[in-house]
Amino acid sequence: MIRLDDPKWMDLMGGYRVPYDPRGALQSLSRGHEVEAAWAELWNELHHQGDVGEASYASVPVLVSIHAERGIADWNTYALVAIIEVARRMPGNPELPSWLKDSYDDALRQLAEIGLQEFRDAKEPGLVNGIIAVLAFSKDQPLLGRFAMMFTEDERREILKKAPFG
Repeated sequence: MIRLDDPKWMDLMGGYRVPYDPRGALQSLSRGHEVEAAWAELWNELHHQGDVGEASYASVPVLVSIHAERGIADWNTYALVAIIEVARRMPGNPELPSWLKDSYDDALRQLAEIGLQEFRDAKEPGLVNGIIAVLAFSKDQPLLGRFAMMFTEDERREILKKAPFG
């Protein structure tokens, strides 16, 4: 995981394909200070219309670490990580940098493990969908992850009506 005091953050690109340093928002989340504003910033800056950048990827291990420390089943963590993972696999987005691959993959596995525990009590659709998406991505099931993340229950119902045995 890239440390928050590493100056490399200043050169990483966000979802708008311009440099974006997410450390302020990540630190706010970690401290539990202005959490809604921090999430709003991260949602806005780490992905944009399907685009992500290296700052998006580098934020994933930090987000998972913060999620684990906070001990709160927050749908934002699952959903944002899943959206970044969806976008990472889309043409036109940068490859996951080799210097980040191990910590990114470890974070995805760790969030899946946490998700298995938090799923038991999950009721809110955004949390349930996010956990299922992360679980699917962690098991190299990207289409299932994307299906869980990108469609509402009503949309899935409509899609399945058209399928055999729907």
